[in-house]
Amino acid sequence: MQPAIVITGASSGLGVEFAKLAVGQGATLVLVARSTAELEALAQQLEAGGQRAVPLSLDLSDAGAGAVLARELAARELYCDVLINNAGYGLFGDTIALDRERQLGIIDLNVRAASDLMLRVLPEMLQRRRGRILNVSSVAGFAPGPRMALYYASKAYLTSLSQALAAENRNSGVTITCLCPGPVKTPFLSRAGANKADLFRLFPKQTAEEVARAGWAAMQAGETVCIPGLLNKINVALIGLMPRAAILALVSVLQRNRRTV
Repeated sequence: MQPAIVITGASSGLGVEFAKLAVGQGATLVLVARSTAELEALAQQLEAGGQRAVPLSLDLSDAGAGAVLARELAARELYCDVLINNAGYGLFGDTIALDRERQLGIIDLNVRAASDLMLRVLPEMLQRRRGRILNVSSVAGFAPGPRMALYYASKAYLTSLSQALAAENRNSGVTITCLCPGPVKTPFLSRAGANKADLFRLFPKQTAEEVARAGWAAMQAGETVCIPGLLNKINVALIGLMPRAAILALVSVLQRNRRTV
């Protein structure tokens, strides 16, 4: 069995940048996403540079996707040495006005699938006393988020779970790191419709490369939580000091829907 670095949401944005950082690490890259064409193009680009890469077109929001991924790894005689839980999405708008099934899909992908993959790879990592998990959360996980309610809640879950698992498995040889960026220059905001909100229009955005590098470095160092960018660190600290009612009022104002982008 050979080691693999499994990257979910690998077809664009942060996933592509993580794949670039993983090149030359002595492991096969297993790239997971729904976008078959983009995924295969990235795998071909990496393999042209001498890096073994396996594209796996999977919809991780499907309940059986974790089992499929496990079978694909076993069939290729690979084991997960590094898991980068990057796949996720959000929706912008009043919760009652958004499509119910698409909102439940946020839970399926951001919460259930991320948890499923961790629970599948952690036992073997602990047996080997070696392994790293990087969960891509958000500063959104530190506050409630009116008009992106399920997305914010899903990131709060992932941040909390990451910290708890890191504490449970301290000194085991396995590390769990939670990356909590602010707004990032990726297709995420436009896909979610969140580029209409002041919070994302007015606050500076980091590049995907900057965020991925910060997360990768934190994972390699075994840090539990990584908040890239000074302004994001300040915002999270302020959230911890502000009354909950004030946070809710502020986010409500900043995430009002604007007609112009």
